[in-house]
Amino acid sequence: MDNLLGDYLRARRQLVSPEDVGLPAGGRRRVRGLRREELALLAGISSDYYMRLEQGRDQNPSAQVLDALARVLDLDDDATNHLHSLTAPAPATAAGPAPVVPASIAELIGTWPTTPAYVQDRLTNVLAANAIATALSPHYAPGHNLLRAVFLDPAEQDFRVDWDEMTADGVGGLRASLGRDVGDPAATELVTELSAKSERFRELWSRHDIKPRTGHLARFRHPAAGPLDLHSDKLTLPGPEALSLVVFHAVPGSRHAETLASLANLVDSK
Repeated sequence: MDNLLGDYLRARRQLVSPEDVGLPAGGRRRVRGLRREELALLAGISSDYYMRLEQGRDQNPSAQVLDALARVLDLDDDATNHLHSLTAPAPATAAGPAPVVPASIAELIGTWPTTPAYVQDRLTNVLAANAIATALSPHYAPGHNLLRAVFLDPAEQDFRVDWDEMTADGVGGLRASLGRDVGDPAATELVTELSAKSERFRELWSRHDIKPRTGHLARFRHPAAGPLDLHSDKLTLPGPEALSLVVFHAVPGSRHAETLASLANLVDSK
């Protein structure tokens, strides 16, 4: 049986140093981060009870216990909500039909000649994109997986000025979108592949960071158009498929807006 709660507690415990919680570092420590008994003491529970939680022998702690652990682990609201969700019944993982982008959304983004936009599923598979999005990056096109691209295509590190931040946020966003549904077959396949091929992905996945992302500043080095700083907003589409519409724009009147316009002209000239 999966031990999602225990795995999460262990991963986050290892990221908290004794100094972070006011404890002396002491001499040589055999484990990274806090010891189990230190976390239990600070959370006001017994060491034995905490060990049962981490080992998966007790998976039904009270909300008060979870909140106490979240406080010691310095979890933000999103991570705390995730911690609580790990005690809920596991969702069904049977494969369903492939998600379908609403025709009206595909038509809409196709009418935006200077606004890059694409639709992705919760695993960052691109399902629809407009012409300028594909001109911005060939990976912004149906059939591409953005996490696979950013971790496995060496050109992405040159293309994305903020590659380190983007990869961290991408893995945190994947965990946030999956919640406790990490047993989803397609998600398991993607995580297994990236873990085998990317040390950076393995490191980030082991942290169990939860980072839902709705908007950020994306910084690119486009090989033809040049530097581009674009605001990126992710909008959740209605429906059970958990699809998101991602839209980029430049600050009006900025040099990045001019660069984006020149990219649109390149698209029109083809």
